[in-house]
Amino acid sequence: MLASAGRRLFTRGFATKAIGVDGFTGAVGNTPLIYLKGLSKRTGAHIYGKAEFQNPGGSVKDRAALGVIRDAEDSGRLKPGGTVVEGTAGNTGIGLAHVCRSRGYKCVIFMPENQSQEKIDLLRMLGAEVHPVPAVAYDNPKNYNHLARDYAESKPNTVWTDQFDNTANAYAHYISTGPEIWEQTKGDLDGFICATGTGGSLAGIGKYLKEKSGGKTQIWLADPPGSVLHSYVTSGGKLNERSGSSITEGIGQGRITKNLGTFVNDLSGAIHIPDEKSIAMVYEMLDSEGLYIGASSALNVVAAVELAQKLGPGKTVATLICDGAYRYQTRLFSKKWLKAKGLDSAVPEHLKKYAVLD
Repeated sequence: MLASAGRRLFTRGFATKAIGVDGFTGAVGNTPLIYLKGLSKRTGAHIYGKAEFQNPGGSVKDRAALGVIRDAEDSGRLKPGGTVVEGTAGNTGIGLAHVCRSRGYKCVIFMPENQSQEKIDLLRMLGAEVHPVPAVAYDNPKNYNHLARDYAESKPNTVWTDQFDNTANAYAHYISTGPEIWEQTKGDLDGFICATGTGGSLAGIGKYLKEKSGGKTQIWLADPPGSVLHSYVTSGGKLNERSGSSITEGIGQGRITKNLGTFVNDLSGAIHIPDEKSIAMVYEMLDSEGLYIGASSALNVVAAVELAQKLGPGKTVATLICDGAYRYQTRLFSKKWLKAKGLDSAVPEHLKKYAVLD
């Protein structure tokens, strides 16, 4: 079985086979697939996490950033010395800032002001011009996405990459992440699940895996509180008004983006994951697997466990470990923050030793 061969199939040394790659962009992708042994043993399934935190910019969003910039270059919309503008909760902006630095573009980011300070600081250290703005609904003209669009339209040689509705995002995953997962599991994959913000990862990966498996691989959506996507999928297409909120960043949605719209009707199902489970998994993954992951990654792992339980023993399930906890550590490992959010009791007693920040 795949699990018994997991350590052999997916072992990777400290050096890659390639002598070198072409700069930052050449290092994007080809991340390892990690066998999560503790969770696999608990469920009797084979659970894997795609280590997207090993992309050079530290997250899965490096792929989308490179994809939308290449699309703008190929279409002639972005010319040498130009400016790239995006509205982002953080990781896409970080990926864009890296790609822009490597390719000689200016980067301007509009983002909700409620995002972690670590991400805002990192964007500025990478040379991006950052505009934190009030977090308002998408239908409000002051939403960060609309402000990014308006800014781009007012400047010459400036492109709004439009990560939510530019399907070059999903295509980047269709030609890279999906094929990598298929190859790494040798086509023995029963289910894939992840959360979505723009919809690019889920739609691109899902489309590839569904096509390649002839429909055998089930593709599921994982959704945090405050998002309407779980109810949309489970109700057969009813789009409820958004309510509530989540401590996760960059996932959940109040609408069907164009990226998600390319695949949403082909989803096998959806699973709602409360914040308490995501927080508990952040600490469990650190303790049992040595993996220091963010809350959205932890949500994906929780969802993979629940999907594995639905599919049954012996099945193989994969998800994305989107990024590490480094960009959220002053929150996730802060006793004060956890208590303020009512999440201190979500951390198992024997794991509270990791909450070392006051």
